[in-house]
Amino acid sequence: MKHILIASAIILFVSCNRNSDSFDATGAFEATEILVSSEANGKIMEFNIEEGDRLEAGAVLGYIDSTQLYLKKMQLLAGLRSVDIRKPDIRKQIAALEQQIATARSEQQRMENLVRAKAGNQKQVDDIVNNIKFLQKQLDAQYSSLDKTSGGADAEAESIQYQVMQLDDQLQKCRIANPQTGIVLVKYAEPGEVTAAGKPLYKIADTDLLYLRAYVTADQLSQAKNGQSVRVFADYGDNRREYPGIITWVSEKSEFTPKGIQTKDERANLVYAIKIAVKNDGFLKIGQYGEMTFN
Repeated sequence: MKHILIASAIILFVSCNRNSDSFDATGAFEATEILVSSEANGKIMEFNIEEGDRLEAGAVLGYIDSTQLYLKKMQLLAGLRSVDIRKPDIRKQIAALEQQIATARSEQQRMENLVRAKAGNQKQVDDIVNNIKFLQKQLDAQYSSLDKTSGGADAEAESIQYQVMQLDDQLQKCRIANPQTGIVLVKYAEPGEVTAAGKPLYKIADTDLLYLRAYVTADQLSQAKNGQSVRVFADYGDNRREYPGIITWVSEKSEFTPKGIQTKDERANLVYAIKIAVKNDGFLKIGQYGEMTFN
């Protein structure tokens, strides 16, 4: 019995020594989380998600009541049609004066021919010329007035069109669309509740790519560089999985060793945080403990 206890103690000692040397740093897995908030004010009419659901980027999850926005848009479109109806038809409204001028010029040509044939009066030609000038001024004034009226109508129509575009944008934002592929972590709202712009609806995380936030000592900094490949380990009960990882960030500032974090040198007080990107095979979880070693 004594020999068995001694053997067990030796195995435990060797095991502890091996475990203490089997990693260079430890930490916990985290993910890029997004807090999705409402972009519109109103009652949530539909919101079809549950915590733990996997959502694809761009998926429409529900919508917020947009009745008032839609009615406002219909009102603006009616106003746009009214502006179009009131817009003057310049060609038709100046056609009569143009016809008078054309007739007067024909009469001028006829009278000039009579004057050359000694059968007409020069005063009649002069009167026709003066009348043409008068009609031309009337035409220019009417054209200018109608052009300004038409320009004002175009500007009013353009203003209404911009308002319609604003409403289209607001109506689009009434749709609750998922911004990125990931897993729903927390759901903050339910159908039937009244929400407001900026109010959180749910939190989602990209769990396809997780990050092990580990801590290294100053002596290990020379081995920790952005883009460097490392080995990452995670325990699943009696099973242990190894993953390839890439260092994506190294802190510029040191900090005191966080509680519960182990380092290669347990005497170290100041450590540097690093983030290691790890492709998730479906087993890794946010907050799970992990270890890493430099290759």
